[in-house]
Amino acid sequence: MRAIVQDRYGPPETLTLAEVDVPVPSAGEVLVRVEAASVNAYDWHVMRGDPRMARLALGVSRPRARIRGRDFAGRVEAVGADVRGIRPGDAVFGDLGDADGAFAEYVCAPATRVAPRPANLTAQQAAALPLAGSTALAGLCDAGRVGPGHRVLVNGAAGGVGTLAVQLARALGATVTGVCSTRNVELVRSLGADRVVDYTRADFTRGPRHDVVFDLVGNRSLTALRRALTPTGTLVLSGGGGYHGGSLLGPVRLLLRGRLLAPFVRHRILAPTAAPDRAQLDTLRAHAEAGRVTPIVDRTYPLHEAARAIAHVEGGHARAKVVVAI
Repeated sequence: MRAIVQDRYGPPETLTLAEVDVPVPSAGEVLVRVEAASVNAYDWHVMRGDPRMARLALGVSRPRARIRGRDFAGRVEAVGADVRGIRPGDAVFGDLGDADGAFAEYVCAPATRVAPRPANLTAQQAAALPLAGSTALAGLCDAGRVGPGHRVLVNGAAGGVGTLAVQLARALGATVTGVCSTRNVELVRSLGADRVVDYTRADFTRGPRHDVVFDLVGNRSLTALRRALTPTGTLVLSGGGGYHGGSLLGPVRLLLRGRLLAPFVRHRILAPTAAPDRAQLDTLRAHAEAGRVTPIVDRTYPLHEAARAIAHVEGGHARAKVVVAI
């Protein structure tokens, strides 16, 4: 099968299209013929081994997982022993987590990380949902405890997570402020944001205060972000996807500072971790099929141009989701 492989850390040029063996599902796994796989900031961080501290988990000298990509949608080709409720031919979507391998024609995934894909979404839309959607759920529902009447601000509202977070916050009954660049104002407004702040023209940290600030960018200090909160508000940190610099900690620095500061202030400061398992995927499917959230696919690349797709996301030029069609 064709796959996008990588044998050393580095720029997009280290990614190559190669022929590799079709994987065989073990017990508890399913083999999926991939139709689409989405690009996340995670992918270029792994590609470059950035921040360097992450190499302790990803592989010290080169990526332990040779094939890039984690979010996917496709059809089940075969199932391993002990798999229940999933059969060959089923349309599914899922997230491989740190195992990677979605930028390929076939992938083996644990059955616990695969679910029936939303009936009203295309394969490309479904592939765009797992990690970004789970991040939005973790930030707004688990950490932010967002409900009717809450005032929520999403910094990075035009990104892959942000476009879903705006829709989800609205579905939860919140009044939503989205922060984005000038070219994305109309997009964010079309997603249901009650107020849109163009960060090139206004400083959102010096405006109205909010019950929850969901930071997906990581480019503002904790002091500035807390200015945008009510006295007992919640700051949810999930930013830094656009960080560049190859430092030891990279965007993790802000998350660590938040955790260190949290015990000493009235604000709740949280940095949740998204874990797209079957339960999360089922929740995302329910929201999608009810029309509460719809992934926005900004650009699609063929498999042999996956390196270009990752470069587009890494360069900060993408809005919403970028997908690789296979």
